Amino acid sequence: MKSKEFVSASPKVRERGADRVFSICIVVISALIIVTVVYPLLYVLSSSFSSPGEIVRGNVFLLPKKFTLDSYKAIISNKRILTGYANTVFISVVGTAINLVMTTMLAYPLSMRRLAGRNVITIFVTFTMFFSAGMIPNYLLMKDLHLLNTYWVLMLPGAISVYNMLVMRNYFQTSIPGELIDAARIDGCGNIGTFFKIVLPLSKAIMAVMLIFYVAGHWNSYFDALLYVTDKAKHPLQLVLRDILLQAASYAEEGQSQGANLVDQALREVGIQYATIVVSSVPVMLLYPLMQKYFVKGVMIGAVKG
Repeated sequence: MKSKEFVSASPKVRERGADRVFSICIVVISALIIVTVVYPLLYVLSSSFSSPGEIVRGNVFLLPKKFTLDSYKAIISNKRILTGYANTVFISVVGTAINLVMTTMLAYPLSMRRLAGRNVITIFVTFTMFFSAGMIPNYLLMKDLHLLNTYWVLMLPGAISVYNMLVMRNYFQTSIPGELIDAARIDGCGNIGTFFKIVLPLSKAIMAVMLIFYVAGHWNSYFDALLYVTDKAKHPLQLVLRDILLQAASYAEEGQSQGANLVDQALREVGIQYATIVVSSVPVMLLYPLMQKYFVKGVMIGAVKG
């Protein structure tokens, strides 16, 4: 009897052991991923509070060396950085508002099964994801539309992301009960009233997802400004940061042959680089925790069920 009990229990024991090994592997892999992601963030944060000389010598690892706030003081006193920060905030807020309005206005009609030709329209819209006119034709178009050196050139051309629109359309199709819309129509509510009174209140999750996607896109964008905006007073923060990086490299090269003043300037620029990265990253990093519960739900429903 004992041998039979042992034989019958041994698969369960082996199964529990396999589960335990699997759990340990998952924990180890997750820990490695966390370290890989978190360490660069800690390094940048520590470098922003460290002496530039210690950064160049490679003495900064986890904690700041020769703690100083000089880099942040330099940012506060640098009018171009402050102007770039204000420009980025303006572009992110207004641009995201335009994105949400335009994306929703396209996604909602395409989610309605009674809309004639919606599949054809979807195909034409999706076509733009894979084919574009190119850099030079786009530049000429922006010039003809008189959008060069304006904030609008950084917001209007990308007013709708096709990928985000498809995710939002799938959300409307799978998460908004058709019975509610039919009941609203029977009660005499039109399409606009149905959208604002029923659809939008039930779409907080997908709106939060779109908000994060679009804000992050505007906040990190610099290439469009590099192409279309020559007025430095309208440069976003990321383009200002790029100029600081190039300027620091230039100072370092010239300082090797011309003297110590340029070397000192290059060292100051190194500290400013890291401080600017921290300052430019904080708003987006704070936005995600506030939207996390909606973000996970919206992505899963909008992307998987469609």
